Amino acid sequence: QVQLVESGGGLVQPGGSLRLSCAASGRTFSSYAMGWFRQAPGKEREFVAAVSWDAGTTYYADNVKGRFTISRDNAKNTVYLQMNSLKPEDTAVYYCAKHIHRVVVTTIAAGYDYWGQGTQVTVSS
Repeated sequence: QVQLVESGGGLVQPGGSLRLSCAASGRTFSSYAMGWFRQAPGKEREFVAAVSWDAGTTYYADNVKGRFTISRDNAKNTVYLQMNSLKPEDTAVYYCAKHIHRVVVTTIAAGYDYWGQGTQVTVSS
């Protein structure tokens, strides 16, 4: 069993930055790829970013590439999402999720088997 707990969300002005954290329980964290998804009101959950088990490979959605950075610290069982140059359209609940494999073989939600409860990010002036 894996438990994921996100933190770091909040209200930020356009152009600002936030860093989300996702703390994982269990000794298997370092064996699996991890991802971040988000869901805005009235919209489907969408892929944001993912990182392989060893942080050797990262993937990003086109609409966050160059602004967001995913990273992980296996010693701390934590995955991060650094978000810069935030835009109002980045407003959503952000979820971290555990991939079913060590490497990122898919960016669809079905490829992730454990999810956190989400953290709200609101970008507004």
